[in-house]
Amino acid sequence: MELLSFLNFLISVIFVCCYSYQFVYIPVVWFFKDKKAKKIKEARGDIVMHRFCAIICARNEEKVIGDLIHSLQSQTYPQDLLKIVVMADNCTDSTAKIAEELGATVYTRFNDELIGKGYALDELFQKHLNNDFPGCFDGYFIFDADNILANDYIERMNEKFCDGSDVITSYRNSKNFDTNWLTAGIGLWFLRESRYLNHSRLILGTSCAVSGTGYLFSQKVLDTYGGRWPFHLLTEDIEFSIDWISKGHKIDLCPDAVFYDEQPTKLSQSFRQRIRWSRGYLQVLYKYFLVLMKGIFTFNFSCFDFFMNIAPAYILTLGALGSNITLIIMGLAYGDDPMIAVWSILQLFLNSYLVTFIVGLITVITEWKNINASTFKKILSAFTFPFFMITFIPIAVAALFVKVKWKPIEHNDSLDERKKRGKKDKF
Repeated sequence: MELLSFLNFLISVIFVCCYSYQFVYIPVVWFFKDKKAKKIKEARGDIVMHRFCAIICARNEEKVIGDLIHSLQSQTYPQDLLKIVVMADNCTDSTAKIAEELGATVYTRFNDELIGKGYALDELFQKHLNNDFPGCFDGYFIFDADNILANDYIERMNEKFCDGSDVITSYRNSKNFDTNWLTAGIGLWFLRESRYLNHSRLILGTSCAVSGTGYLFSQKVLDTYGGRWPFHLLTEDIEFSIDWISKGHKIDLCPDAVFYDEQPTKLSQSFRQRIRWSRGYLQVLYKYFLVLMKGIFTFNFSCFDFFMNIAPAYILTLGALGSNITLIIMGLAYGDDPMIAVWSILQLFLNSYLVTFIVGLITVITEWKNINASTFKKILSAFTFPFFMITFIPIAVAALFVKVKWKPIEHNDSLDERKKRGKKDKF
């Protein structure tokens, strides 16, 4: 049991050593500013208007896809420079019909073997966009059907695009943050990622990361990959991010471009989504381990940063769980006092709770105006955030053994439904 206490202490120390640099990221946002942002704002009168294609990959999203299309059609950006394209991927509902009626160009795909957004994007580019619109677009936006955009989203992203960036991600917020502790938990996760990871990276001049949806890439990027999208792992966003930085490029951020997405409201849905993420991290780590190691040893900080985000926390979680179970069983078998084990585990839990509570509280305080929830629910989310993070422990274990396939997350929180429930949204 003494060994157990020491081991838990050692794991905590290793965790702090691995992620202490991310705590340094926090004051970076407070005390430093993005120098390029000022130049971009000063040059707004000389901005070149580019032609963009907004791509929506959707699977049975009839309840929410109309909101995103309306959001795109309500942009301050000229509509004649924005083409909306929907890839209705294995849909069995009215997604394609609704999108077409609203004026989007719609393609359909039915493939029960190659499943996932990466495959859908690949087919869209190879079979359709490259043939139907050759050379028509300067850049491509990637959205999920449940997204809602601030009305100046495209305009702000175009300003950043004019600055010469080939890949740009944006500020990710949640439209249903206030539903329950799960949506608040993942909402804080993404707010922290936007403000205290990507924004800090932007200021420090390192590479940001694409996170699922809400990003833009240039025709140059598509040409680099031969006019296709060769990223098919369960987390194709992380796969693309690492592949792009391994080629010596950077991913930029436009913190003024805000979009909202819908988070899973049920524990079963949240588990399924995060098990896919966890398994996807393992796939990416397996595929790019040597690439990341090469980057780290050649002093590419972004490679170190990305490696820290996909590997140590997962490994340490599994290590802590496995060692605690093993040593507790051995200790009890040799007649050790079981309260020592209880206290050791409780201490590990309290330390984890305190660290994640501080991270969540800082995010709540600094992003207060951006959080779509009541004052009470904002405060409550800081206290429930650590419990949300703790649910990653069984998810990390399950990802090792469960056969993971890409499955859609049901989205029901349309703007009409929110209005019926009396929600007063900021978007």
